[in-house]
Amino acid sequence: MIGVQEAKEIIRARIEPLAAREVRLDDAWGCMLAEDCAADGDFPPFDQAAVDGYAFRFADIASGALRLAGAVAAGSRLPRVLEAQTAVRIFTGAPMPAQADTVVMQELAKVADGQLVIDDRQLQQRGNVRPQGSDIQEGTVAMQQGTVLSPAAIGFLAGIGRSAVVAVPRPRVCIIVTGNELAKPGQPLQHGQVYESNSYALRAALQQLQVAEVVVRYVGDDLSQTTEQLDEALQSADVVLVSGGISVGDYDYVNRALKQCEVEKQFYKVRQKPGKPLYFGTKGQKPVFGLPGNPASVLVCFYEYVVPALELLTQRRLMPEPLQLAIASQGQKKPGLTHFLKGYFNENDVQVLSAQESYRLRSFAVSNCLVCLPEAMESFNQGMVVQVQPLP
Repeated sequence: MIGVQEAKEIIRARIEPLAAREVRLDDAWGCMLAEDCAADGDFPPFDQAAVDGYAFRFADIASGALRLAGAVAAGSRLPRVLEAQTAVRIFTGAPMPAQADTVVMQELAKVADGQLVIDDRQLQQRGNVRPQGSDIQEGTVAMQQGTVLSPAAIGFLAGIGRSAVVAVPRPRVCIIVTGNELAKPGQPLQHGQVYESNSYALRAALQQLQVAEVVVRYVGDDLSQTTEQLDEALQSADVVLVSGGISVGDYDYVNRALKQCEVEKQFYKVRQKPGKPLYFGTKGQKPVFGLPGNPASVLVCFYEYVVPALELLTQRRLMPEPLQLAIASQGQKKPGLTHFLKGYFNENDVQVLSAQESYRLRSFAVSNCLVCLPEAMESFNQGMVVQVQPLP
């Protein structure tokens, strides 16, 4: 077995970022731009009315009332030239007529006998007009390389006409769940069966990290079936997670299937609790994780090892920064293993929860962090400062 830090260093040394590619804007949320994105034109592409009201030439109002001469709606495609001493009804977003330079809000004007009378003492020339290029001008960098695309960023890029960007894509993940004893939730349990929960937890955790393309495959305790499913996953996914079957029992076939698929083992078994039988390998540049079967072990290994791998692939931070907090309880641990305990922290300290066994998810379901106790530690006392990893 190797230590926790050594295992994490091996992962860091073996994983390369995903190659940048063109990503449709519909699929780009959460991706990181791999190159600068410049505007192909001015936006807005023309002078626009900023309010519903009336457009006119500011110099004309010195002569008194203006004659009303038609209307311009948003989306109007027919260019219009404004004559002297006239005004047009105009609506928000509509293109300004040529020669018009000012808009008065409809609440501050009235029309009587075809004449527009303005009652806005604060109105200035170019008032209530969005100038062409006021949001961004042609050739200007709209978004810089390294920007993580938020919903607002996606909307901004769509607003300047972009349908795709060159970005580091979100990884495609395949989860392979193994075990004859597993039944899907909602089905009646037969004798000797348990409900399968690992794929549900892993898929939800990945979705929380903005990994949307997740495929789940189910296999029984069968070497040929496991090998076939693993081979297909390696061809289609960027990351492969195998849940269960990684130990050395008579019905644990994952290790043999990994060898048959020519996955290069980087390490197997880590000095930690829970999650000791953790496997990490690579097929070319693709990371493969063999996760334990116990539900709490699966999530501990996911947050401590798989998420850092995803961060390396996507070149962005996915987990909150670790904290140093005082522990609010006391307890014992055996030396020689790093312990990851489910906990709940607040601004003052962290409480270690009960039900820490690897098969139990009840405490994990209400936890908001993992408390890391180093290998050499044999006990912890109230007030001792420990490392806390907040969960997403």
